[in-house]
Amino acid sequence: MKGHFFVFEGIDGCGKTTQINELKNWLPKSGLMPKGTNLHITREPGGTSLGDELRELLLHPPADTSPEPITELLMYAADRAQHVSEIIKPALQKGDWVISDRFSGSTIAYQGYGRGLNMQLIHQLEVIATQEVVPDITFWLDISVQKSYTRREETIQDRIEAEGADFLRRVSKGFEETAKVRNWIRVSAEFKKDLIHKNIQETLFKYLTITKK
Repeated sequence: MKGHFFVFEGIDGCGKTTQINELKNWLPKSGLMPKGTNLHITREPGGTSLGDELRELLLHPPADTSPEPITELLMYAADRAQHVSEIIKPALQKGDWVISDRFSGSTIAYQGYGRGLNMQLIHQLEVIATQEVVPDITFWLDISVQKSYTRREETIQDRIEAEGADFLRRVSKGFEETAKVRNWIRVSAEFKKDLIHKNIQETLFKYLTITKK
């Protein structure tokens, strides 16, 4: 792939949206992006028209209806496959840059550690859905479960967010373990957003400077 692909992962309330918006404003003016390169901001689930429909079914299903864990896993895989084919892969092949709010790491954390689904099956679906697309850098915004709840106490929860503290603790452990195995960049999300953004800037600058050599 000619372009660059960066992903933000973490439990709900970790500040992914805030930091992605900071990068959206900073990167085009940073001098790091080659002239003529476009920056695409996307998310999972969602990112495509089909993905938006799947997102609504996953997070806000019809009353008295909720996907079974294995159904949920397959829906996330379908969303990812469409996302990669329609948005991510074409952009990277053109030399554009892509930043995604969540990718396959979230499935490992939420459906693997959180739901307790078969990890081998999850990895098999990941291979199919990602189509050999691998992020250049995954930023793991790490916060405590308590901090997550504090930040979200005024918001309306979706189906996944409403699963409770024990579920979220398992998910948090999943992110921690996956970050170690896949060499993600851990960024403490407990600090003020400006300091977090500065840490992310420095990481990207180092990486992009090295890859230019």
